[in-house]
Amino acid sequence: MTDLLYSEEEEALRSAVRDLLTDRLDPAGVIARTESDAPHDVALWKTLTGDMGLAGLLIPEELDGQGATHREAAVVLEELGRAVAPVPYLTSAVVATEALLACGADDLLARLASATTVAALAVGLHTAPGADFPAVRLENGLLSGELTGIADAVAADLLLVPADDGGLYAVDASAVTVTPQVSFDLTRPLATVTLAGAPAGVRLGDAGPAVRRALRAGAGLLASEQLGLAEWALTETVRYLKERKQFNRSVGGFQALKHRLAQLWLEVVNLRAAARAAADALANGEDADLATAVAQAYAAGVAVRAAEEALQLHAGLGMTWEHPVHLCLKRAKADSIAYGTAGAHRAAVAELVDLRAP
Repeated sequence: MTDLLYSEEEEALRSAVRDLLTDRLDPAGVIARTESDAPHDVALWKTLTGDMGLAGLLIPEELDGQGATHREAAVVLEELGRAVAPVPYLTSAVVATEALLACGADDLLARLASATTVAALAVGLHTAPGADFPAVRLENGLLSGELTGIADAVAADLLLVPADDGGLYAVDASAVTVTPQVSFDLTRPLATVTLAGAPAGVRLGDAGPAVRRALRAGAGLLASEQLGLAEWALTETVRYLKERKQFNRSVGGFQALKHRLAQLWLEVVNLRAAARAAADALANGEDADLATAVAQAYAAGVAVRAAEEALQLHAGLGMTWEHPVHLCLKRAKADSIAYGTAGAHRAAVAELVDLRAP
Protein backbone atom coordinates (compact mmCIF):
# COMPACT_ATOMS: atom_id res chain seq x y z
CA MET A 1 0.00 0.00 0.00
CA THR A 2 1.26 3.46 -0.88
CA ASP A 3 2.66 5.46 2.01
CA LEU A 4 1.49 9.06 1.75
CA LEU A 5 3.40 10.20 4.84
CA TYR A 6 6.35 12.51 4.28
CA SER A 7 9.72 10.79 4.25
CA GLU A 8 12.74 12.09 6.16
CA GLU A 9 14.22 13.33 2.90
CA GLU A 10 11.03 15.19 2.04
CA GLU A 11 10.92 16.81 5.47
CA ALA A 12 14.56 17.86 5.09
CA LEU A 13 13.75 19.39 1.73
CA ARG A 14 10.78 21.22 3.27
CA SER A 15 12.95 22.59 6.04
CA ALA A 16 15.57 23.86 3.61
CA VAL A 17 13.02 25.59 1.37
CA ARG A 18 11.12 27.09 4.32
CA ASP A 19 14.32 28.43 5.87
CA LEU A 20 15.28 30.05 2.57
CA LEU A 21 11.86 31.63 2.11
CA THR A 22 11.85 32.88 5.70
CA ASP A 23 15.22 34.53 5.20
CA ARG A 24 14.76 35.86 1.70
CA LEU A 25 11.05 36.52 1.21
CA ASP A 26 8.99 38.84 3.36
CA PRO A 27 5.32 39.74 2.72
CA ALA A 28 6.10 43.43 2.41
CA GLY A 29 8.60 42.68 -0.33
CA VAL A 30 6.08 40.53 -2.24
CA ILE A 31 3.44 43.25 -1.97
CA ALA A 32 5.94 45.85 -3.21
CA ARG A 33 6.74 43.67 -6.22
CA THR A 34 3.07 43.45 -7.20
CA GLU A 35 3.10 47.24 -7.47
CA SER A 36 6.19 47.27 -9.70
CA ASP A 37 7.04 46.27 -13.26
CA ALA A 38 9.06 43.30 -11.97
CA PRO A 39 6.66 40.97 -10.15
CA HIS A 40 9.03 37.99 -10.14
CA ASP A 41 11.77 37.68 -7.52
CA VAL A 42 14.69 36.84 -9.80
CA ALA A 43 17.24 36.60 -6.98
CA LEU A 44 15.10 34.12 -5.07
CA TRP A 45 14.50 32.11 -8.24
CA LYS A 46 18.25 31.88 -8.89
CA THR A 47 18.85 30.65 -5.36
CA LEU A 48 16.09 28.05 -5.57
CA THR A 49 17.17 26.77 -8.96
CA GLY A 50 20.89 27.46 -9.13
CA ASP A 51 22.11 27.03 -5.58
CA MET A 52 19.56 24.42 -4.45
CA GLY A 53 19.06 22.73 -7.82
CA LEU A 54 15.27 22.61 -7.49
CA ALA A 55 14.61 23.43 -11.15
CA GLY A 56 15.81 19.97 -12.06
CA LEU A 57 13.90 17.90 -9.52
CA LEU A 58 11.89 16.12 -12.22
CA ILE A 59 14.78 15.91 -14.70
CA PRO A 60 16.89 12.70 -14.84
CA GLU A 61 20.38 12.78 -13.37
CA GLU A 62 21.99 12.02 -16.73
CA LEU A 63 20.65 15.39 -17.92
CA ASP A 64 22.12 17.19 -14.87
CA GLY A 65 18.82 17.04 -13.00
CA GLN A 66 18.07 15.67 -9.54
CA GLY A 67 16.20 12.57 -10.70
CA ALA A 68 13.60 13.08 -7.97
CA THR A 69 9.84 12.52 -8.20
CA HIS A 70 6.65 14.53 -8.08
CA ARG A 71 6.48 13.93 -4.34
CA GLU A 72 9.56 16.08 -3.78
CA ALA A 73 8.30 18.72 -6.20
CA ALA A 74 5.01 18.74 -4.28
CA VAL A 75 6.85 19.53 -1.04
CA VAL A 76 8.57 22.49 -2.70
CA LEU A 77 5.23 23.77 -3.99
CA GLU A 78 3.65 23.48 -0.55
CA GLU A 79 6.28 25.85 0.80
CA LEU A 80 6.05 28.19 -2.17
CA GLY A 81 2.27 28.23 -1.69
CA ARG A 82 2.63 29.14 1.98
CA ALA A 83 4.75 32.12 1.03
CA VAL A 84 2.83 33.02 -2.16
CA ALA A 85 6.30 33.15 -3.68
CA PRO A 86 6.52 35.14 -6.94
CA VAL A 87 8.67 32.62 -8.81
CA PRO A 88 7.83 30.59 -11.96
CA TYR A 89 8.40 27.20 -10.34
CA LEU A 90 5.11 25.52 -11.24
CA THR A 91 5.12 26.81 -14.80
CA SER A 92 8.79 26.14 -15.62
CA ALA A 93 10.09 23.39 -13.31
CA VAL A 94 6.88 21.34 -13.54
CA VAL A 95 4.64 22.13 -16.52
CA ALA A 96 7.24 23.07 -19.15
CA THR A 97 9.58 20.35 -17.87
CA GLU A 98 6.87 17.69 -18.22
CA ALA A 99 6.16 18.79 -21.79
CA LEU A 100 9.85 18.50 -22.67
CA LEU A 101 10.10 15.10 -20.98
CA ALA A 102 7.20 13.91 -23.12
CA CYS A 103 9.05 15.07 -26.22
CA GLY A 104 12.46 13.74 -25.18
CA ALA A 105 14.06 17.17 -25.65
CA ASP A 106 17.24 16.35 -23.74
CA ASP A 107 19.20 19.47 -24.67
CA LEU A 108 16.45 21.81 -23.49
CA LEU A 109 15.92 19.78 -20.31
CA ALA A 110 19.61 20.16 -19.51
CA ARG A 111 19.25 23.92 -19.89
CA LEU A 112 16.32 23.97 -17.48
CA ALA A 113 18.15 21.76 -14.99
CA SER A 114 21.18 24.05 -15.02
CA ALA A 115 18.94 27.02 -14.19
CA THR A 116 20.13 28.93 -17.26
CA THR A 117 16.70 28.92 -18.86
CA VAL A 118 13.14 29.58 -17.70
CA ALA A 119 10.51 27.96 -19.92
CA ALA A 120 6.75 28.39 -20.20
CA LEU A 121 4.18 26.30 -22.01
CA ALA A 122 2.23 28.62 -24.30
CA VAL A 123 -1.18 27.25 -23.32
CA GLY A 124 -3.66 29.30 -21.29
CA LEU A 125 -3.44 28.80 -17.54
CA HIS A 126 -7.17 28.02 -17.44
CA THR A 127 -6.83 24.98 -19.71
CA ALA A 128 -7.70 21.64 -18.10
CA PRO A 129 -5.82 18.41 -18.86
CA GLY A 130 -7.31 16.84 -21.97
CA ALA A 131 -9.15 20.00 -23.04
CA ASP A 132 -8.71 21.57 -26.46
CA PHE A 133 -6.15 24.35 -26.69
CA PRO A 134 -5.44 26.94 -29.39
CA ALA A 135 -2.49 26.57 -31.73
CA VAL A 136 -0.70 29.11 -33.88
CA ARG A 137 -0.29 28.90 -37.65
CA LEU A 138 2.84 27.28 -39.11
CA GLU A 139 3.76 28.37 -42.63
CA ASN A 140 7.14 28.11 -44.36
CA GLY A 141 8.87 27.43 -41.07
CA LEU A 142 7.42 30.52 -39.39
CA LEU A 143 4.87 30.71 -36.59
CA SER A 144 2.13 33.32 -36.53
CA GLY A 145 -0.75 33.87 -34.14
CA GLU A 146 -1.74 35.02 -30.68
CA LEU A 147 -2.04 33.05 -27.45
CA THR A 148 -3.59 34.54 -24.31
CA GLY A 149 -3.53 33.79 -20.60
CA ILE A 150 0.03 32.43 -20.59
CA ALA A 151 1.29 32.28 -17.01
CA ASP A 152 4.79 33.58 -16.27
CA ALA A 153 5.50 34.30 -19.93
CA VAL A 154 7.06 37.61 -18.89
CA ALA A 155 9.77 35.69 -17.03
CA ALA A 156 10.38 33.04 -19.69
CA ASP A 157 13.46 32.75 -21.89
CA LEU A 158 11.86 29.94 -23.90
CA LEU A 159 8.26 29.34 -24.96
CA LEU A 160 6.88 25.93 -25.90
CA VAL A 161 4.36 26.74 -28.61
CA PRO A 162 1.76 24.36 -30.14
CA ALA A 163 1.23 24.78 -33.87
CA ASP A 164 -1.58 23.82 -36.22
CA ASP A 165 0.44 20.96 -37.70
CA GLY A 166 0.07 19.16 -34.37
CA GLY A 167 3.65 19.82 -33.31
CA LEU A 168 5.22 21.54 -30.31
CA TYR A 169 7.99 24.05 -31.01
CA ALA A 170 10.56 25.77 -28.81
CA VAL A 171 10.59 29.49 -29.55
CA ASP A 172 13.04 31.97 -28.09
CA ALA A 173 11.20 34.62 -26.10
CA SER A 174 13.14 37.34 -27.89
CA ALA A 175 11.41 36.34 -31.14
CA VAL A 176 7.90 37.04 -29.85
CA THR A 177 5.99 39.90 -28.29
CA VAL A 178 4.89 39.33 -24.70
CA THR A 179 2.22 41.76 -23.52
CA PRO A 180 1.28 41.64 -19.82
CA GLN A 181 -2.42 41.18 -19.09
CA VAL A 182 -4.32 42.46 -16.07
CA SER A 183 -4.00 39.52 -13.70
CA PHE A 184 -6.07 38.92 -10.58
CA ASP A 185 -3.08 37.23 -8.94
CA LEU A 186 -0.24 39.68 -9.42
CA THR A 187 2.32 37.17 -8.10
CA ARG A 188 1.67 34.87 -11.08
CA PRO A 189 1.19 37.32 -13.95
CA LEU A 190 -0.49 36.38 -17.20
CA ALA A 191 0.44 37.64 -20.63
CA THR A 192 -0.54 37.56 -24.29
CA VAL A 193 2.08 36.05 -26.58
CA THR A 194 2.05 37.33 -30.15
CA LEU A 195 4.03 35.54 -32.83
CA ALA A 196 4.48 37.41 -36.09
CA GLY A 197 6.64 35.17 -38.24
CA ALA A 198 8.76 33.74 -35.40
CA PRO A 199 11.18 30.99 -36.54
CA ALA A 200 9.72 27.60 -35.63
CA GLY A 201 13.02 25.79 -35.37
CA VAL A 202 13.01 22.06 -34.69
CA ARG A 203 9.75 20.24 -34.04
CA LEU A 204 10.06 18.86 -30.49
CA GLY A 205 7.25 16.32 -30.80
CA ASP A 206 3.49 15.94 -30.88
CA ALA A 207 1.77 18.74 -29.01
CA GLY A 208 -1.30 16.75 -27.91
CA PRO A 209 0.34 14.13 -25.64
CA ALA A 210 2.97 16.58 -24.41
CA VAL A 211 0.45 19.27 -23.42
CA ARG A 212 -1.84 16.73 -21.78
CA ARG A 213 1.01 15.32 -19.70
CA ALA A 214 2.19 18.80 -18.76
CA LEU A 215 -1.25 20.04 -17.72
CA ARG A 216 -1.97 16.89 -15.74
CA ALA A 217 1.22 17.36 -13.74
CA GLY A 218 0.44 21.04 -13.31
CA ALA A 219 -3.06 20.32 -12.02
CA GLY A 220 -1.89 17.53 -9.73
CA LEU A 221 0.90 19.52 -8.12
CA LEU A 222 -1.15 22.71 -8.00
CA ALA A 223 -3.10 20.94 -5.24
CA SER A 224 0.07 20.94 -3.13
CA GLU A 225 0.46 24.68 -3.65
CA GLN A 226 -3.17 25.13 -2.60
CA LEU A 227 -2.49 22.96 0.45
CA GLY A 228 0.43 25.12 1.53
CA LEU A 229 -1.66 28.24 1.04
CA ALA A 230 -4.58 26.84 3.08
CA GLU A 231 -2.27 25.69 5.89
CA TRP A 232 -0.71 29.14 6.12
CA ALA A 233 -4.13 30.80 6.23
CA LEU A 234 -5.32 28.47 9.00
CA THR A 235 -2.12 28.74 11.06
CA GLU A 236 -1.96 32.53 10.84
CA THR A 237 -5.64 32.87 11.73
CA VAL A 238 -5.31 30.66 14.80
CA ARG A 239 -2.22 32.59 15.90
CA TYR A 240 -3.97 35.94 15.48
CA LEU A 241 -7.13 34.87 17.33
CA LYS A 242 -5.03 33.70 20.26
CA GLU A 243 -3.41 37.12 20.48
CA ARG A 244 -6.45 39.32 19.90
CA LYS A 245 -8.42 40.19 23.04
CA GLN A 246 -12.07 41.13 23.37
CA PHE A 247 -14.09 41.44 26.60
CA ASN A 248 -10.80 40.76 28.41
CA ARG A 249 -10.37 37.30 26.88
CA SER A 250 -8.78 35.74 23.83
CA VAL A 251 -11.07 35.88 20.77
CA GLY A 252 -9.93 32.38 19.88
CA GLY A 253 -11.75 31.06 22.94
CA PHE A 254 -15.19 31.96 21.56
CA GLN A 255 -17.10 28.80 20.72
CA ALA A 256 -18.45 30.00 17.38
CA LEU A 257 -14.94 30.73 16.13
CA LYS A 258 -13.66 27.42 17.46
CA HIS A 259 -16.27 25.62 15.40
CA ARG A 260 -15.33 27.50 12.24
CA LEU A 261 -11.64 26.79 12.71
CA ALA A 262 -12.26 23.12 13.57
CA GLN A 263 -14.25 22.66 10.37
CA LEU A 264 -11.56 24.38 8.35
CA TRP A 265 -8.88 22.18 9.94
CA LEU A 266 -10.78 19.06 8.90
CA GLU A 267 -11.00 20.33 5.32
CA VAL A 268 -7.28 21.14 5.22
CA VAL A 269 -6.42 17.66 6.52
CA ASN A 270 -8.56 16.14 3.77
CA LEU A 271 -6.88 18.37 1.21
CA ARG A 272 -3.49 17.16 2.40
CA ALA A 273 -4.55 13.56 1.76
CA ALA A 274 -5.85 14.40 -1.72
CA ALA A 275 -2.78 16.44 -2.67
CA ARG A 276 -0.38 13.78 -1.42
CA ALA A 277 -2.31 11.08 -3.30
CA ALA A 278 -2.07 13.11 -6.52
CA ALA A 279 1.66 13.70 -6.12
CA ASP A 280 2.27 10.03 -5.35
CA ALA A 281 0.16 8.89 -8.31
CA LEU A 282 2.10 11.17 -10.64
CA ALA A 283 5.34 9.79 -9.20
CA ASN A 284 4.47 6.13 -9.71
CA GLY A 285 2.22 6.50 -12.75
CA GLU A 286 -0.74 4.65 -11.25
CA ASP A 287 -4.22 6.20 -11.59
CA ALA A 288 -2.65 9.63 -12.09
CA ASP A 289 -5.59 10.97 -14.09
CA LEU A 290 -8.09 10.04 -11.40
CA ALA A 291 -5.97 11.16 -8.44
CA THR A 292 -5.30 14.51 -10.11
CA ALA A 293 -8.97 15.08 -10.92
CA VAL A 294 -10.03 14.17 -7.37
CA ALA A 295 -7.45 16.51 -5.85
CA GLN A 296 -8.46 19.46 -8.02
CA ALA A 297 -12.17 18.81 -7.56
CA TYR A 298 -11.61 19.38 -3.84
CA ALA A 299 -8.60 21.68 -3.50
CA ALA A 300 -9.96 24.90 -4.97
CA GLY A 301 -12.89 25.20 -2.57
CA VAL A 302 -10.77 24.52 0.50
CA ALA A 303 -8.02 26.97 -0.44
CA VAL A 304 -10.48 29.74 -1.23
CA ARG A 305 -12.48 29.13 1.95
CA ALA A 306 -9.32 29.12 4.09
CA ALA A 307 -8.23 32.43 2.58
CA GLU A 308 -11.69 33.96 3.01
CA GLU A 309 -11.87 32.82 6.63
CA ALA A 310 -8.42 34.28 7.25
CA LEU A 311 -9.46 37.63 5.82
CA GLN A 312 -12.74 37.75 7.77
CA LEU A 313 -11.31 36.59 11.10
CA HIS A 314 -8.44 39.06 10.90
CA ALA A 315 -11.23 41.68 10.90
CA GLY A 316 -10.15 45.20 9.94
CA LEU A 317 -6.49 44.19 9.84
CA GLY A 318 -7.23 41.62 7.15
CA MET A 319 -8.76 44.29 4.92
CA THR A 320 -5.57 46.35 4.81
CA TRP A 321 -3.19 46.27 1.84
CA GLU A 322 -0.21 45.89 4.19
CA HIS A 323 -1.38 42.51 5.55
CA PRO A 324 -0.47 39.60 3.22
CA VAL A 325 -3.83 37.83 3.50
CA HIS A 326 -5.04 39.51 0.29
CA LEU A 327 -2.13 37.88 -1.56
CA CYS A 328 -3.30 34.55 -0.22
CA LEU A 329 -6.90 35.14 -1.28
CA LYS A 330 -5.97 36.30 -4.78
CA ARG A 331 -3.68 33.32 -5.33
CA ALA A 332 -6.40 30.96 -4.06
CA LYS A 333 -9.01 32.51 -6.35
CA ALA A 334 -6.69 32.40 -9.37
CA ASP A 335 -5.68 28.82 -8.60
CA SER A 336 -9.35 27.82 -8.48
CA ILE A 337 -9.57 28.17 -12.27
CA ALA A 338 -5.98 27.20 -13.13
CA TYR A 339 -5.62 23.96 -15.11
CA GLY A 340 -9.39 23.50 -15.07
CA THR A 341 -12.16 24.46 -12.69
CA ALA A 342 -13.39 22.18 -9.90
CA GLY A 343 -16.48 21.49 -12.00
CA ALA A 344 -14.38 20.37 -14.95
CA HIS A 345 -12.42 18.02 -12.70
CA ARG A 346 -15.59 16.62 -11.14
CA ALA A 347 -16.82 15.84 -14.65
CA ALA A 348 -13.48 14.15 -15.34
CA VAL A 349 -13.86 12.03 -12.21
CA ALA A 350 -17.34 10.98 -13.34
CA GLU A 351 -15.98 9.92 -16.71
CA LEU A 352 -13.05 8.03 -15.23
CA VAL A 353 -15.19 6.01 -12.80
CA ASP A 354 -18.10 5.65 -15.25
CA LEU A 355 -20.60 7.59 -13.13
CA ARG A 356 -21.78 10.14 -15.68
CA ALA A 357 -24.77 12.33 -15.00
CA PRO A 358 -28.02 11.19 -16.68
